[in-house]
Amino acid sequence: QVQLVESGGGSVQAGGSLRLSCAASGSPFRSYCGGWFRQAPGNERERVATISAGGVTHYADSVKGRFTISKDDAKNTLYLQMNTLKPDDTARYYCVAHPTYICSFSDTWRPNYWGQGTQVTVSS
Repeated sequence: QVQLVESGGGSVQAGGSLRLSCAASGSPFRSYCGGWFRQAPGNERERVATISAGGVTHYADSVKGRFTISKDDAKNTLYLQMNTLKPDDTARYYCVAHPTYICSFSDTWRPNYWGQGTQVTVSS
């Protein structure tokens, strides 16, 4: 069983930056797909970014050029650097892991493992 614990959320003004971290039990990201989802009130959960075990990244169009996903396998940690934040980025952000080397691109993909989430609030 993989456990994921997010940190780094908070409140920031538009244009600011935050860095989310996700500490994992074991070493899942060495061989699993990892990623970040988010959910705003009244909205469905949406994929933000994913990174394959080999380091291939993919981003939602809404965050391309502003967010960067990365991982440190030695520290069993996944990161999401968020720059130029907008009020529309306000949501609860969830770290995920899935036991495949590469990440699915399917719109219906739902990873096996989820963290509890961390809140990000961006004010205008």
